[in-house]
Amino acid sequence: MRLASFVQDGRRTYGIVVRDGVIDLGSRIREASSLRDLLELDLVQRAQSFAALEADWPLDQIAFDPVITNPDKIICVGLNYHDHVVETNRTVTERPVLFSRFSGSQVGHEQPLVRPRVSEQFDYEAELAVVIGRGGRHITEADASNHVAGYSCYNDGSVRDWQKHTSQFLPGKTFAGTGAIGPWMVTADEIADPADLTIEMRLNGEVMQQANTSMLIHSIPSLIHYISTILPLTPGDLIVTGTPGGVGAKRTPPVWMKPGDIAEVSISAIGTLRNTVVAE
Repeated sequence: MRLASFVQDGRRTYGIVVRDGVIDLGSRIREASSLRDLLELDLVQRAQSFAALEADWPLDQIAFDPVITNPDKIICVGLNYHDHVVETNRTVTERPVLFSRFSGSQVGHEQPLVRPRVSEQFDYEAELAVVIGRGGRHITEADASNHVAGYSCYNDGSVRDWQKHTSQFLPGKTFAGTGAIGPWMVTADEIADPADLTIEMRLNGEVMQQANTSMLIHSIPSLIHYISTILPLTPGDLIVTGTPGGVGAKRTPPVWMKPGDIAEVSISAIGTLRNTVVAE
């Protein structure tokens, strides 16, 4: 299934994306008011029973929210592709480089990415996002896939000069409206191999990044194991797995996202996340 969070006529809800429309689950599964609730209450199989219905609305009559509107945690992974490590003149670390984003920094598909007024160094980063479906602590790599609800596209928009203020990444990674996730979550049962997905970043139609998730330094199971050792993972948590080489900051001259630009992240078997950049 393709599961999405969205707004329709001022009401926030969630549902199943079918063809060019969406089936509203929020009005049918009353005990789950959000997609995170659906995961927490283990109601994904129940949601599947509505998948054959006709769409309640066409996609052009809804506004996409971030896939999980209220995640407890957004854990991002830095320097997780060799070509990105090389272009940043860093070295591969034995353990993953982790930082966090906050839910207020995210927007949904077709919603504007906001370039902060305090910077013109607004960069793109195409990434695969993992949505946790079943929580746990000290999850083994062998069992990690059983804790994944699905996968989505992510643009980890980065304010590079603020990112460099100190050795900590957070200032440049969580400005309001600078990250995007979507357009939907594809459930794990429809992804044959998450370690073999093509990922591509396009800016105004030009390919800026292209890679395969087989190139990840720290695999998805190893990330789930490592992060769940630090603190329990809960349903709806997001693990954003890292970006490949080709970021704008490391181009000559640098390429920054600017108002009017169209940023697209495409991942095979998932779809395309599209956002227009606006000025704050």
